[in-house]
Amino acid sequence: MEFSILIEKFDDNSLPEGHFFARIPALDLTAHGPGIKGAEKAAEDLVEPWRAVTRENSEPVRAEAEAS
Repeated sequence: MEFSILIEKFDDNSLPEGHFFARIPALDLTAHGPGIKGAEKAAEDLVEPWRAVTRENSEPVRAEAEAS
């Protein structure tokens, strides 16, 4: 299953310089990391634990197109 990742740079000093936020809107997950690639990897690393918790709770794993 693939999900879109939105990358945003914040200039409000909430993250160290060079860090970016990465959001997966379909799963309502947010991560951050150094540089664009680091933020993207941090977001990707959240997906499998999210799936495991979702399965544990017997919740459906939605495809991106099904997300509201």
